[in-house]
Amino acid sequence: MAYAASVGVEPQVAGRVALITLGCARNEVDSEELAGLLADDGFELVPAAADADLVLVNTCGFIEAAKRESIEVLLDATTASGDADSTGAVPGPKVVAVGCMAERYGTALAAELPEAAVLGFDDYPHIGERLRTVLAGGTITAHEPRDRRALLPMAPTERVGSSVHIPGHASPHGRELPPGSATEATVGPGWIRRKVAAGPVAALKIASGCDRRCAFCAIPSFRGSFVSRPSEDLLAEARWLVEQGIREVHLVSENSTSYGKDFGSGTALDALLEELDRVDGLRRVRVAYLQPAEVRPGLVSAMVRLPIVADYFDLSFQHASPTLLRRMRRFGGAEDFLALIASVRAQSPQAGLRSNVILGFPGETAQDVTLLLDFLAEAQLDAVGVFGYSDEEGTEGFALPGKLDPAEIRARVDEVSSVLDELMADRARARLGQEVEVLVERVDGSVVEGRAAHQGPEDGLTTMHVGTELAAVVVPGSLLRGRIESTDGVDLHATEVSLVRA
Repeated sequence: MAYAASVGVEPQVAGRVALITLGCARNEVDSEELAGLLADDGFELVPAAADADLVLVNTCGFIEAAKRESIEVLLDATTASGDADSTGAVPGPKVVAVGCMAERYGTALAAELPEAAVLGFDDYPHIGERLRTVLAGGTITAHEPRDRRALLPMAPTERVGSSVHIPGHASPHGRELPPGSATEATVGPGWIRRKVAAGPVAALKIASGCDRRCAFCAIPSFRGSFVSRPSEDLLAEARWLVEQGIREVHLVSENSTSYGKDFGSGTALDALLEELDRVDGLRRVRVAYLQPAEVRPGLVSAMVRLPIVADYFDLSFQHASPTLLRRMRRFGGAEDFLALIASVRAQSPQAGLRSNVILGFPGETAQDVTLLLDFLAEAQLDAVGVFGYSDEEGTEGFALPGKLDPAEIRARVDEVSSVLDELMADRARARLGQEVEVLVERVDGSVVEGRAAHQGPEDGLTTMHVGTELAAVVVPGSLLRGRIESTDGVDLHATEVSLVRA
């Protein structure tokens, strides 16, 4: 999706840039870092490629389907039309690829798409300079991909203060600005970000990279080793987000349960949640990307106990067959996962639980799929994402025997997805009569839409109809209380609406 942002009055605009972000919430944060750097450097961000001098595409390189989408968007951007020049010709904008796919493939992507310039993560601190070169007709040589894990020390506690650029973390030229500065809303004390997406919800990246070695995942090779952000930076950014109108933040990373291990702390995430609970104006914190094997009882207790933290557990199960999970280089199995779910629901019966599962990993049997279906039926999760396995270069899975035919993988994905549609609808129906607090995201007259604590950004909506008096004060970011009256799949409709906080 393309975002628009405005910059302060500049004597001369360096160029008009349309920013398109693909992929996950972590990529959205990276895009807002790029937007901040560009705004601070005199560029104007515009909403449409046709209005731009340059289209900056923040690509996704996670799985095959995401890579195909990135290529399609880049190709579309190279054919976007602008205004006719004095000769009647209609030049298109320049196109630059950044993000995970650009970092992962570098020169190979540049060779496949000569119409686009390709920039890696190390180009981000110099993004304005790079875009000026492209706009002037210059050539940028794409980087040769390398394993970014090798750029950081092996020991997590030795990574603090590294000079390696990590997207979405502190900018090397972040600094305090005097009050009234044109870019005061962009730059903070050690980080730079320009909020460009509308709405009262935003992601807050707490760490980047990953030290796990899941056999299906290439992310560590191009995102690098796990690096946490200092809590003082995160708290400052959370306060800045509140100043921008944000009322709910999503804590995102490749693995949030590892937060703070590079500080030598096993309870840093608990402490961060305690601090966020005291940020004025913040109404909800949602934690994403929890590794089941690393979820400690103390973390569950903290998440349930703190009023501002949503009782929402995004648990990355990936499968339920212990044998297949070991082959994936994962831990646990159906029995362990059900015990974890039971411990969460013992403390918070209405807690939301979501997960992702992969079908078709090499060696997966029909019995493994049956075990997974039995687990999902018993677990009664609120939301589950289903993915078909695809070979990823550089991963252990790429070389494993026992590959399944793509048609069989699609059939298994379809089977599990169909069962899950009904299971998730059943879980939603089980909430009939429950009271929920809904953070409003959209207001259309007397109809408001938002999400209850158990509903993540991809997990359905709650709709409410409000009376004239309430409609006059409710805005995006308001907190409403209602009772669930009906469901439509995972979506809810609530009545008996009252205002908790405007």
